[in-house]
Amino acid sequence: MENGYIILGIIGLLFLSMYGYAYATVALEKIREKKIKKLEIKREQLRVEQMAMKQKEREEKMAQLNKRSEEIRLELEKLEQKKQEKDVKKLKIG
Repeated sequence: MENGYIILGIIGLLFLSMYGYAYATVALEKIREKKIKKLEIKREQLRVEQMAMKQKEREEKMAQLNKRSEEIRLELEKLEQKKQEKDVKKLKIG
């Protein structure tokens, strides 16, 4: 009778260890998937941040170019006005 309990205990431990092994592999796989998902989310956030920074840099450069373009346009208008004033003075003198 004692041997029967020992055998029953060993069989119970066998099934318990099989269940534990099966559950552990599933649990480890879920943990790996969570880590991979977190890493992908982190990479995506980094990519979005980099894109935002590049967009901001492009906008700043464009603003500088527009500002410089406006300065050049105003300078050309001043030069054109001075040229017209000079032509008017020549006409008055002549």
